[in-house]
Amino acid sequence: MPRFPGSFFLQNLVRGRSLIYQLVRRDFEQRYVGSMVGWLWGVIHPLTLLVIYTFVFQYAFGAKLNPGEVTDNYPLFLFCGMLPWMLFSETLQRAATALPEYSNLIKKSVFPSEVVALGIFLSGLVSHLLALALVVVATGVWIGEWSATLWVVPIYMILLGLLTLGLSWILGALNVYLRDTAQVLAVGLQAWFWLTPIFLPESRLGELLPGVVNWNPLAYFVRGYREAILGGRLPALSDLAILAAFGVGTFLLGGLFFRQTKRGFADVL
Repeated sequence: MPRFPGSFFLQNLVRGRSLIYQLVRRDFEQRYVGSMVGWLWGVIHPLTLLVIYTFVFQYAFGAKLNPGEVTDNYPLFLFCGMLPWMLFSETLQRAATALPEYSNLIKKSVFPSEVVALGIFLSGLVSHLLALALVVVATGVWIGEWSATLWVVPIYMILLGLLTLGLSWILGALNVYLRDTAQVLAVGLQAWFWLTPIFLPESRLGELLPGVVNWNPLAYFVRGYREAILGGRLPALSDLAILAAFGVGTFLLGGLFFRQTKRGFADVL
């Protein structure tokens, strides 16, 4: 019976759901259990970045929002842009170097190594939800009301998860064979960060680098989060179609690449 690309991974993810839960729990405990404030670091970290970036860009460099933006509140504008980026970049950086940590399992047993990246993403998603709750509360305090389109945010999370997992599989597999992958990724993410309209409005970034927004999937996620949380706007169908194409396409491509390359993991790790 023919299978569509990626079905192999979907089956392993479903079968390994208890293992995924253990990976998420282990990762979350390693990050927060034993620290003085525990899971609150998931809020403190993004909040600290927000304060620093707001001071640097709004007060030191005088960044201003153009008329017609979803809000004139720069900290909220900035925080909503940071939300998808932090989940995306943190997952990629951690997933790219995670497989060697499980080398004993990969060598000695039939270990579904594709679940490692998913465990990392879901662990990061917990912190993401904490930060999202913080920005929703801040929106109510500063603006005085909540957006009626908050329900759209989970749709963006799912599509972001597909894109992130696909890239995580590719980068994780490459790093098994080419250990410079993580270093190249760090440089690439820095460039990608500045090519995404997080600090600047899309219109301003488009003036500086024409066309870059249209080909940057993270720009669509940043726009979607801002419109859903701050603007009360439903997403354009064209934007969702583009994100679905990026997300599903990358997920399937990453799944196929990982399936082909994982056969040699035990010999290299």
